[in-house]
Amino acid sequence: MLLAIDTSAGTSVAIVDPSTRAIVIERSTPDTMRHAEVIGTLLAEALSFAGIRPSALDGVVVGMGPGPFTGLRVGIAAARTFALGAGLPLHPMVSADAVARQEALTGASDTVMVVTDARRKEVFWSLYDLSAAEPVRLDGPGLAKPDALPHSDARRVDAAEIPAAQLALAAAGLLAAGLPLASDEALYLRSPDVTMPSGIKRVTQ
Repeated sequence: MLLAIDTSAGTSVAIVDPSTRAIVIERSTPDTMRHAEVIGTLLAEALSFAGIRPSALDGVVVGMGPGPFTGLRVGIAAARTFALGAGLPLHPMVSADAVARQEALTGASDTVMVVTDARRKEVFWSLYDLSAAEPVRLDGPGLAKPDALPHSDARRVDAAEIPAAQLALAAAGLLAAGLPLASDEALYLRSPDVTMPSGIKRVTQ
């Protein structure tokens, strides 16, 4: 069994059985502002429904983005902490891979551009070929203005949520084929909004 966590858009948690490709449980919310408040509850609900102890899992799949800084780091921190505490391997994935796989399940076999909101009137994008057994990322992830997206000939898919179950199954396919996953580096694609102070603030009375 694989546990998957993604907070690059909303918050999504899932447990899947890679041997049967079955989705045991998936819990999610599209709320992009309350990742820290809901991640613990969603994890507890998923484990309770599956009736499985953390140590009985085979690994933890985590979406590394691209995504906004604050929300994305909540999911990555939760996944790393869970994997470390349960003694499980951590499997990092590009979050948009899940959306591409979900598109492929509909029978689509074209080239698609997965687009998610990056805020500040920008979007994240990744380009996929759906003609193979599993989606193949051709380009990206990247950051662009909505009217300046590359690959204008590709079908555009706007995703408000990242399905953690499909992220886990995409990871399972790569692991079974001995193919590399994503880098264990968060894909923020730009610096966080918060800036550190440049010096000590002088206090006057």
